Amino acid sequence: MLIRNATLADGRSVDVRIEGERIAAVGSRLSGGREDEEIDATGRLLLPGAIDVHVHFREPGFPHKETWKTGSRSAAAGGVTTVVDQPNTDPPTIDGPSFDEKAALAEESCVDYGINGGVTEEWEPDELFDRPIFALGEVFLADSTGEMGIGTGLFERAVERAAEAGVVVTVHAEDATRFSEPVRERARDDPDAWSAYRTAEAEAAAVERACEVGERSDAEVHIAHTSTPEGIDAAKRAGATCEVTPHHLFLSREDLDELGTFGRMNPPLRSEDRRRGVLERVRDGRVDVVATDHAPHTREEKDAGIWDAPSGVPGVETMLPLLLAEAGRGSLSYERVRDLTAANPARIFDLPRKGRVATDHDADLVLVDPEATREIRGADLRSKAGWTPFEGRTGVFPELTMVRGNVVYLAETLRVPDRESMGPESGGFDEHAGRNVRE
Repeated sequence: MLIRNATLADGRSVDVRIEGERIAAVGSRLSGGREDEEIDATGRLLLPGAIDVHVHFREPGFPHKETWKTGSRSAAAGGVTTVVDQPNTDPPTIDGPSFDEKAALAEESCVDYGINGGVTEEWEPDELFDRPIFALGEVFLADSTGEMGIGTGLFERAVERAAEAGVVVTVHAEDATRFSEPVRERARDDPDAWSAYRTAEAEAAAVERACEVGERSDAEVHIAHTSTPEGIDAAKRAGATCEVTPHHLFLSREDLDELGTFGRMNPPLRSEDRRRGVLERVRDGRVDVVATDHAPHTREEKDAGIWDAPSGVPGVETMLPLLLAEAGRGSLSYERVRDLTAANPARIFDLPRKGRVATDHDADLVLVDPEATREIRGADLRSKAGWTPFEGRTGVFPELTMVRGNVVYLAETLRVPDRESMGPESGGFDEHAGRNVRE
């Protein structure tokens, strides 16, 4: 395939020739593509496929919420070409058999994937590290959801084992001793109660503890879904990497009256001032990665009281569209979007052939028309959840998503010489199987 006249994130206009699974050449006036497999990308932005290092595709255990097939299709339609699934499924991914069960289900994915290993009192590290796990975590340093929280002693042992194996540790950092029990005791039932209960101070304290343990063990620590400027700054002071979610970047406690319990997640939404502080750190480079923490639940499950509703929101399909719309407004550069979603995750998690539009890299590519914005509607998204906390906001969605040279998503709006030769039907998905990036 030959993609002609594409604009890269840095503004250069290039041709890109793809041979097999790799990018064979990037330059001007390239030749070598078949006429029926040439795409004129004039006016389009060509980006490396996004690497979402934090998703919950819910299998095994909760297929009514999401499956590898539905989750990966949602990812592909949003320009995500690699996902990393977290271990809090049923059974949790804490030993050899549970890893193998999830790996078999992941063969339904149409995008590439990684599978994280988890830590509980029953985990089997020898079995896990004998499997091609992506990273260790999301490890809950302080109890977060009730089933995966671990104490400091086990956390320290897990970090030491990960350091010995050369595996990154991804940490969910909230210190439960800093939660506001008076909020719960007063039995508040308003949507803001969850944010008031799980205080902002709990995050920075846990980040500092996690980084101290990582430094003693000489381990690579990555802080998941930092939601406060203080948490980001604590990670940076300690030399750890960190990620921010789109919901902490674009939503705040001021949105909770409208969102209700559909805005409950861990960590919770923060004040508008803190949200702006997070956005500032995303812009200036103090944040390394944007990842979604895609955690779908059904409408029926979320439609409960604030203390009973499950935590989590879907987001894998809307991350890149939201960031591209923000870039179109001039708030972020396209280069920054590229680095946050592709180049930096590939560097931090050692994916040397991903994250760049460059010769000999995997042909994981996303083509978008930066001028073609549209309203985000939950009913239009591919996740089983069928809803989104970003309802009515503006996004820039892909017209084509390619995984290792295979077109896995093709929108009706993109003109191509021969749709049949591209793979998926108009507006549809290819059933191409993704691959574990650690194998």
